[in-house]
Amino acid sequence: MSQSRQDSAETRSGSRTWDRDAPHGTASSPPIEPRVPGLTILYHPDLNRVGERTLLLDLMAGDEVSLSRRAPGFSAVGTGETGSVRRRPLDHSSVSREPLRLTRDPSSEAIRLELSRRALIVANGEALSGAQAFSAAEVEGGVVLSVGHHVVLLLHLLDPSNVPSLPRYGLIGESAAMAILRLQIHKVSDLDVPVLLRGETGTGKELVARAIHDASRRSGSPFLAVNMAAIPPTLAAAELFGAARGAYTGADRRRSGFFAQADNGTLFLDEIGETPPEVQALLLRALETQEIRPVGSADSRRVDVRLVSATDADLESDVAAERFRAPLLYRLGGFELHLPPLRQRRDDFGRLFVHFLCQELAAIGESHRLEPGSGGGPTAWLAAEAVARLAAYDWPGNVRQLRNVTRQLVISSRGEQRARLPESVEMLLAVARPAASGPRRPEQSPAARRKPSEITDDDLVELLRAHRFNLRSAAAAAAISRTSLYALIEDCPLLRKPADLDRDEITATLERVDGDVDAAAAELEVSSLGLKRRLKSLGLR
Repeated sequence: MSQSRQDSAETRSGSRTWDRDAPHGTASSPPIEPRVPGLTILYHPDLNRVGERTLLLDLMAGDEVSLSRRAPGFSAVGTGETGSVRRRPLDHSSVSREPLRLTRDPSSEAIRLELSRRALIVANGEALSGAQAFSAAEVEGGVVLSVGHHVVLLLHLLDPSNVPSLPRYGLIGESAAMAILRLQIHKVSDLDVPVLLRGETGTGKELVARAIHDASRRSGSPFLAVNMAAIPPTLAAAELFGAARGAYTGADRRRSGFFAQADNGTLFLDEIGETPPEVQALLLRALETQEIRPVGSADSRRVDVRLVSATDADLESDVAAERFRAPLLYRLGGFELHLPPLRQRRDDFGRLFVHFLCQELAAIGESHRLEPGSGGGPTAWLAAEAVARLAAYDWPGNVRQLRNVTRQLVISSRGEQRARLPESVEMLLAVARPAASGPRRPEQSPAARRKPSEITDDDLVELLRAHRFNLRSAAAAAAISRTSLYALIEDCPLLRKPADLDRDEITATLERVDGDVDAAAAELEVSSLGLKRRLKSLGLR
C-alpha cells in the first residue's frame, strides 16, 4: 500500500464530525475505529516536529513499511482535516538512508523490525542488531525507539480518526485520551451539575477543573481551589462554610468560608476523599439545598456555587468501609471525568517534555539552548538517548512528576554546554521498567506486596524516593494503608521529619525550585503535606 492510501484514509477520517448528541459520540465513547500501528516523534533536532505522527496503514494491509531518513512522511495531528496533507520525512543526517523494514504478523499482531547495516537503533534502552519482534502488548504500551542518536520515535497504536475541532482548554496533548477529555469538558462545562474528576496523582485535575470553569457561564466569577487534605479536620467546617465571631477559640471576628468566597463561581475541592466524616453531612446538605450555615451561627445563607471535586482514591471502597458517605459520592458524581495517566498517553510525552523544557529554560534565561544555531541545537545540548530513557519511564507521579524532573534537569545543567540527568533522576530511572504492555499499574518497588512489618528501612527510603515522597502513591504501590506508611516513616531513623527542617533550609530549597512546594518536598525528602504544615507553623504560608 502506498503513501496515497494513507493520505486518502486520513482525509476521509478528517471529514467526519462528532455530533454532540449522537449516540456514538458520547462523552465516554467517541466514534470507535480499530487502532492501527503508527509512529509519533517524541524528540527531534527541529522541536517543531515533536508530536508529528504517521499511520502505518500498510502494515494492516500486510505490506512492508520502510523507515529511513526519507520515508515515511510525518504530519501534525489534525492536518488531515484540510484534505491536503503535508507530510515530511525525518530528514536528519543521523538517520540512515538505508531503510529499516517493518512488518506485521496478522496472527499475533507482533511487529518485526529488521535493521539495515548502518542503522543505529535503541529500543526501550536496548541496542538492537539484526531483527527484533515487538509483541502486541509491547506495541500497546509503546516502544520507544532512538534512531541515529538524534531522533526519538514511539511505535504504538493510533486512532486513525481526526479529533473534532474543539478549544484546547489550556491542556497539552494530542493523544486519543486527550481528545476524549476535551470532548467531555465541552459537553459538561456549560451545565451546572457537580463534576467529579478521577485519576491518579499528578494527572492535572486542577487544570481540568479550571478549564471547566473558564468554559462555563461562570468564567467571570471566582474560581477557588482547595485541597481538603491540607485542612486540619477540626477546622474543615469553618474553612468551608465560615464561622461566626466567637464560634471557637481564637475566632475573634466573623470568618467567610470557601463557599461564600466562591459565590456565583466554581469551588474546586481536591482530595475530596479526605473530607472529615462529620463535615461530609454538611457538604451534602450544601449541595442539595445551595444553603450554608456558618459554624456558630443560627442563620443560613444561600450560595450559587458550581462544585468540582477530585480524588485519586477508591471512594467506592471508602463507602464500603463506611469512611465516606454514599449519598455524598452520588451527589458529587453528577458527571464523572477520568483523567488518563501519562503512561497511557505516552505519545504526549514529547509534547509535554518540550513544553516544560521551554518554560524552565526561559525561567533561568537559557532559552538559547534550544535554538538550532546554539552548538548544534537542542539534541546537541540534551542527548536524544537521555530523552528516550525518560520517555520509557512509567511516571507514577504523571505530568506533575515530569514537570518537576524537567525542572531538576534544567537547574542541574545550568550554565553547562551539555545537559545531564541529575543524580536523583538517574536513581529514578535505574529501577524503572521499560515500556511494555498497555494500561499498567504504577511500577512496583521492593516494598510492594509485603506486610508493613516486612518493609525494611532501606526499602522504605527507596519506595518513597521512587514516588518522590508522594505518600498516597507510595502507599498504593506498596499495597499498604497510609496509616501504616505514616507509622513506618515515624519509626525510620533514615528519614527526617518535617518538624526537623529549619526555616533557612526550607527557604533556600523553595528559592531553588521557584516556590514549588511539591518539588521542594521531594528535594527535602519529606511529604508535601508535611512540608505545607511545617511552612504554616513557621509562618511562611
